Amino acid sequence: MSVAPVGFDGHIVEVESDMTKGLPGLQIVGLGNKAIDEAKERVKSAICNSLLEYPAKKITVNLAPAELPKDGTSYDLPIALAILASSGQLRPQDVANAVFAGELALDGRLRPISGAISVAETARREGYSTVYLPTDNVAQALLVDGITVIGVDHLSKLFLHLKKESLIEPAIRSNHRPGGRKLEHNSTLDDIYGQEQAKRALIIAAAGHHNILFTGPPGAGKTMLAKTLAALLPELTPSETLEVTKIHSLAALLTDGIVTGRPFRAPHHTSSQISLIGGGTRPRPGEVSLAHQGVLFLDEIPEYPRSVLEALRQPLEDKTIAVTRANGRAVYPANFMLVATMNPCPCGYYGDQTHECTCSTMQILNYQRKLSGPLLDRIDMSVTVTRIPNDQLLTQSSMSSKQHISAKTAIVNAMHKQFNRYESSNKYNSSLTSSDVKKHIHLTPDVRAMLTTAADKLGLSPRSYFKVLKVAQTIADIDNAPQVTVQHLAEALQYRHTS
Repeated sequence: MSVAPVGFDGHIVEVESDMTKGLPGLQIVGLGNKAIDEAKERVKSAICNSLLEYPAKKITVNLAPAELPKDGTSYDLPIALAILASSGQLRPQDVANAVFAGELALDGRLRPISGAISVAETARREGYSTVYLPTDNVAQALLVDGITVIGVDHLSKLFLHLKKESLIEPAIRSNHRPGGRKLEHNSTLDDIYGQEQAKRALIIAAAGHHNILFTGPPGAGKTMLAKTLAALLPELTPSETLEVTKIHSLAALLTDGIVTGRPFRAPHHTSSQISLIGGGTRPRPGEVSLAHQGVLFLDEIPEYPRSVLEALRQPLEDKTIAVTRANGRAVYPANFMLVATMNPCPCGYYGDQTHECTCSTMQILNYQRKLSGPLLDRIDMSVTVTRIPNDQLLTQSSMSSKQHISAKTAIVNAMHKQFNRYESSNKYNSSLTSSDVKKHIHLTPDVRAMLTTAADKLGLSPRSYFKVLKVAQTIADIDNAPQVTVQHLAEALQYRHTS
């Protein structure tokens, strides 16, 4: 038994082998791609170089179900075991109630594969007790509870283990995370001079997982503010670590370790729609999925193609992305925070106090129209960043060293209030539905009257109406207030994009 990763999930694949008299050779059927067709030579060399017998018969290997597309090199190991079993070197009961996956080297060593977590999860879901994987994949598979993981580094050792001659000990879960990869976020709030309102908005966005847009002239600190967001977010929880590592493994970006830091993805504005959303001949996760449980940073967002930006509308709303192609359909999670920056005009100095704007009115309007209304409607907060005077760039406040630490404390406390309110460990204010807002956010008559008046005067859409309420609730959580007040609502309205 093996596993075929399909999208974010997997399906059990039964590897069958049959031997008949005829011209010696190996034929693999079952809708496999080129990598599986090439497995014939790897399997033959690995069996021979492991001092095992490769039968001189006509061998047919079937990967069932045959209509399921199969990709990758993880079927090398189960194909080799199927041949050994059909030739009588292994008994069928030796490989029963277990799932195998791994790429074989020509000398019989096992190389790591992508999608190890999918293999372990699918095996557990289908009722198998043990999964055999390459040693380098063990750290990822151990993130899945309820299944025995055995790491194998050579085909001959696995053969002796299955024959009960030299047993391999199962991998043991430990508190430390071997092979963990953590992004270093060097930028902190203390490194940003001034910009107190932008910093406040950044803290609110981090606490409630709100999407945010920074607008301002070149060099004002927009990019630095955006990069600071990843450092403000708390560490990944065990369930989030499993999801993030699984996506990076499915994308073949990580095979021999786990992700322990919040993802921060910053695709260039020349990125294609497929690279951002996902897709390809075999649907693969894109940048929106690789940023799951982290930050997707779009610098100078008007420079991105219109079609790419419009494709973000659905994952921003649903927190998942469905990639449908002729060869199949895959659904990946895409619960990310969008952080974007833009200039107010093509030259960047519209409204600046020190530089004169050289753009015409038509140029400014065309530039700002690159962001459609529906997309802006899905961005919770919009903040204008102004230039800091040059004489203040080298000054440092005595309290600045505590700013980042106190901000992280406030964010964690606000998140705990949300988790307790919604009785969920992964539900934030930004992810509330309209019915959740009515159920959990209680407004006083004064706040309700102010919100109605503001919505009428500013022309807020129903989506914007609820987003203002969600941001106001996050501000109340940061201030440790029992409910939303007029002051919280007024601050939330300041962050709403109304143009």
